[in-house]
Amino acid sequence: MTNPVSSTDRVFLRHFSMVIGFLALVMIGLILMAMHIYNNHPAPPRPEAQQEIAARIAPVAGVYAGDTGRAALAAAQDAAKKAAESQVAYGGTLDGKTIFDNLCTTCHTNAATGAPSIHDKAAWAPRVAQGLDTLVKHAIDGYSGKDGKGALMPAKGGNPSLTDAQVKATVEWMLSQVK
Repeated sequence: MTNPVSSTDRVFLRHFSMVIGFLALVMIGLILMAMHIYNNHPAPPRPEAQQEIAARIAPVAGVYAGDTGRAALAAAQDAAKKAAESQVAYGGTLDGKTIFDNLCTTCHTNAATGAPSIHDKAAWAPRVAQGLDTLVKHAIDGYSGKDGKGALMPAKGGNPSLTDAQVKATVEWMLSQVK
């Protein structure tokens, strides 16, 4: 019986094994060099990391008791109110068209939503008859029909950062379009 591996195959296998061995040694060397470099030069700390940690471990709420607590509670409520006022939608604009184009157009140009289309004057006639004050109240507080089963008008069109004045300006602009 003869040897199934020829001499040229043995030479190839020996050279191939030496190349694989050499590449394995290079890989191990590169890994060790990378570990050495990383240990001597760690990544710089992020400056905002301390703020993130402080925010994660901050108490969820505070306890306000007595006169000092009442004063602290009032100050906290004032700060929250000022923060909310600074987050007024659309830069505080009172341009009804701008607000309509950015917020209301999805529902009031698509008949499938159940909201009256801005282009359908007949659908707006009974609403216009209710008067501006009623329509503004429905737009600010939300409305779902007399029986509660109508199309849903979310409070402030679904954007709580709108001011009442912005909602009123938008309703006035919409009424000017349907009359």
